[in-house]
Amino acid sequence: MERILSNKAKFQISELAKERITTAICWLCMGLFLYTAYAKMIDHDRFLKGLTSVHILSGFAVLISFSVPIVEIIVALLLLIPQTAKIGLYSFIIVMISFTIYIVSAMIWEKYLPCHCGGAIEKLSWSQHIWFNLAFIIVASIALRLNKLNTSLKT
Repeated sequence: MERILSNKAKFQISELAKERITTAICWLCMGLFLYTAYAKMIDHDRFLKGLTSVHILSGFAVLISFSVPIVEIIVALLLLIPQTAKIGLYSFIIVMISFTIYIVSAMIWEKYLPCHCGGAIEKLSWSQHIWFNLAFIIVASIALRLNKLNTSLKT
């Protein structure tokens, strides 16, 4: 009886599959951040104006308007380089959690909440934004979990 329980079949993924899935997730996360950084930079005045209209951010709007796209680009570059991809995934998760906390906080305390995420993402409702962010956080976490099972990502 004990032997039957200990020989339970586990879901197995080859090392090559783990590496490819992790790489695909890194590219997906990198694409998201490059897309949104580009949208914020190309229409910086609109992004800045949106930030200044949010009371909890207005005092830091100029700093945030420049730092957010820069951080997104840096994280994207970390995800691109295999030696820094693991750090990039952790950074991506931290930034996405920060964005999600901002959204929830603003939904609670702000009367008017503009979205200047960039492109098609701006079409999402605020609850859709939260689910979108959570989905990316989960996907990046899966890549980190696969990395623990596979040493393809170096740090």
